[in-house]
Amino acid sequence: MKQLAIIGPTASGKSELAISVAKKIDAYILSIDSLSIYKEINIVSAKPSKSELSDIKHFGIDEIYPNQDFNVDIFIALYNEVIKKCNLDNKNLIIVGGTSFYLKSLLDGLSPLPNISKDIKILVSSNLKTNLNKVYQELYQADKKYMEKISPKDTYRIEKAALIYESSRMTPTQWFLQNPPKPIINNLNIYNIEVDRDTIRKRITYRTKKMYEMGLIDEVCYLEQKYTRFPNAMKSIGIVEVLEYLDMKINKDKMLELISIHTAQLAKRQQTFNKTQFIGVRGASLDKLEEVILSQ
Repeated sequence: MKQLAIIGPTASGKSELAISVAKKIDAYILSIDSLSIYKEINIVSAKPSKSELSDIKHFGIDEIYPNQDFNVDIFIALYNEVIKKCNLDNKNLIIVGGTSFYLKSLLDGLSPLPNISKDIKILVSSNLKTNLNKVYQELYQADKKYMEKISPKDTYRIEKAALIYESSRMTPTQWFLQNPPKPIINNLNIYNIEVDRDTIRKRITYRTKKMYEMGLIDEVCYLEQKYTRFPNAMKSIGIVEVLEYLDMKINKDKMLELISIHTAQLAKRQQTFNKTQFIGVRGASLDKLEEVILSQ
């Protein structure tokens, strides 16, 4: 089975390229997009169309609901299931998306966790519900180096640190030093869509306008009514700005302008991450990258 990854900033044309290549190399697609993972967030996430999804089998799209948590551990488990499916169906795999952190997690791997008993899970869960800040402060005192990188409100990472500490009687720093991560993927070919910032800004502005015309505001209204504003997914670019519009803090034109600006800022961060975190990447413009991929 052959695996490859296509990366690039948001609105650079990754999804369309991946579908085109997948048809030619008989591949499934695994999306690494932090919003497409959610069901019912369709317009904001700029998911492939229903016809595109029906042409090539996709994973990592419409996997969970917006009020459910998603993290790197869940993504690794999803990847392992996708690999099994590819092997069973004799398919290749294309990994594509803008959230390259998940791709890096496959290359770097994750450290194994200690054996965690049911009693410890219950204890930690109870402590977090009773006093999250107390749990955080106790962990901070025991392992400042590790905990200063974690927000006091990051329940998922605090719980993970607490489970490690209670199960192993070692601080997270000590545990990870003794249990280093092992790569999950080796020798992965990565292809990057090279695009200048002016072109990206124009594509983002066009996509933002198209999202509005497709019913962006109605989608966000529906999501807020069903899931409230509390879930992390509701704090995403495209949703936050619409909520400000609905609160009458900004007008429609300002809302669209802010979505475009914030998306362009995201694209810049993505380009920086991809440039600094991956080595041996083959890059080309969108119109030439498919030929580069197929020639390998």
